[in-house]
Amino acid sequence: MTDTATITAGIASDVDAVVDELVEIQRGLSALQARRAAVLTRAAGIVRAQDDVAGPSEVRDIPMRSMAAQIGAALRVSDRTVQRDLSDALVFTGRFGATWAALAAGEVSPGHARVIVTSGLAIEDDEARAAYEAVVLDVARRETPARVKPAARLLAARLHPVPFAERHAVAAKGRSVWVRDLDDGMAELIATLPAHLAHGIRDRLDRYARRVIDARGGAGSAEAGAATLLDTSIAQDCRRIDEVRADVFADLLLTGHATPEVSNASTPETDAIVAHVQISVPVLTVLGADTTPAELTGRAPIDTATALRLAGTASGWDRVLTHPVTGTVLAVDRYRPSDQLKRALRVRDEHCRFPGCRIPVRRCDIDHTTAREHDGPTELGNLAHLCRRHHTLKHHSAWRVRQTPDGVFHWTSPTGRQYPDRPARTLVFVPDAEPDAGTDLGAPF
Repeated sequence: MTDTATITAGIASDVDAVVDELVEIQRGLSALQARRAAVLTRAAGIVRAQDDVAGPSEVRDIPMRSMAAQIGAALRVSDRTVQRDLSDALVFTGRFGATWAALAAGEVSPGHARVIVTSGLAIEDDEARAAYEAVVLDVARRETPARVKPAARLLAARLHPVPFAERHAVAAKGRSVWVRDLDDGMAELIATLPAHLAHGIRDRLDRYARRVIDARGGAGSAEAGAATLLDTSIAQDCRRIDEVRADVFADLLLTGHATPEVSNASTPETDAIVAHVQISVPVLTVLGADTTPAELTGRAPIDTATALRLAGTASGWDRVLTHPVTGTVLAVDRYRPSDQLKRALRVRDEHCRFPGCRIPVRRCDIDHTTAREHDGPTELGNLAHLCRRHHTLKHHSAWRVRQTPDGVFHWTSPTGRQYPDRPARTLVFVPDAEPDAGTDLGAPF
């Protein structure tokens, strides 16, 4: 009779071998991307060394076009694409050397590198950019590109030589709405708006659509993905949630209200739906003693005037006390203490606490790290937001998790690999070394 323990050990060994090989492949791919950038930079350098052509700009650009055409022909790639890649490689290896080195060493992926370079392009000062790279790379070595992106954007906004309020005022002048025609009688309606308005609109559409989905078949129908075409009754409505969002969007713009033909008392009127946007405003900014931008939590910085206007109409404020170095949330208080624990969890977690997951807390379950039936206490140090997918994974698989007092979750895979998940506000922090004069990293996020 085959020993079950032996079979389990064999499966664990196979899984470990697969994971190790994929990790090694990823490192190799990252190194190849770094090598490619270096070769493209060398090609651009060859052009620059002989670039003494006088005349109009289109003539002066001929050597670079010629190089791009040679590479493109050999690789069967558009020479326009190659010329853009040559330019990007020059920026990458010349201005973001630390990121290029980390990519070459396989410490970060091409996705991480794109996020770091794109977010830091506006930082012109070399010392400020180096400080930015050092902090963001530390985050990138342990987090996914999706989690690095908001941290990188916020840090870059703090290090930008032009105050955020001024840049936002200029950018806001570019707000617009335009249409791009698609095939089969469809079109895209695209709006460029301030971030808080765009996310508020998307949130309102999402909330209304989920109410419609839930109303027609119980709470489970939205999770199951049932949905589709709004006819005259709940039973006939089988639209997907994306279709519901689009229909609500069209109804609101064309008629001023949504008009789903759903006669169910549990479906609220459109006017009763309020978008929920979480904004963090540094207290010194509120007092006018600092210019650190406010944050549309987990998304992007927003201008101070907008943040204060929204805060002024809020029904209540949360005071968030953070560690002065790591940024770990230490406490959250408010007048009504009965909801204090939930508020503290929302501020600390921001999204699902499984490594790499960014499902927002409003769509997550609050889970006891140590189960209630095992005498796990209902307190901040034993609770976390988990999306339904990872909540189920925790309880019905061999994944295990341990929470430490600083809010770090130490996940253990079925084969024993360790994956720490830190609270969002500790992803970016002030490094131990003092920055050079004129390079202000600001307070912890």
